[in-house]
Amino acid sequence: MDKKRVGYWIATGLFAFALGMIGVMDVSRGPDIAAAMEHLGYPLYFAAILGTWKILGAIALVAPGLPRLKEWAYAGFCFNLTGAFLSHAAVGEPGAGAPALVLLAFAAASYLLRPESRRV
Repeated sequence: MDKKRVGYWIATGLFAFALGMIGVMDVSRGPDIAAAMEHLGYPLYFAAILGTWKILGAIALVAPGLPRLKEWAYAGFCFNLTGAFLSHAAVGEPGAGAPALVLLAFAAASYLLRPESRRV
C-alpha cells in the first residue's frame, strides 16, 4: 500500500469516526447539545436532522463504491462545517468554531487523497 492510500485511510477514518460520533451526540440531543443549539439560536430538532445526516455521510465515506454519494457527502460536510464555524463567529465566539475548521482540514485531506476507485 502506498503512502497516498495510507494517508487517505487515516484522514478518512479519523474524519468519518469523528463526524459519526458527533452525529450520534446530535441525535441523542443531550443537555450539552441542547445548550449549544440554544446558544447558537437553533431549534433543538435541528440537531437531530444534522446528526442523522452526519451519521449517514460518515457511512457513505467508508462504504465501498458509491462514488457519487461520496461526492455529496463531502459537499454536505463542507457546508455543515463551514456553517458551524460561521455560526460560532456570528455569536462572537470564532475560537469555539475552530474544531470545525480542523475537521474541515481532515475532510479536505480525505477528498484530495482519495483513490481513483472512489472518484466520480
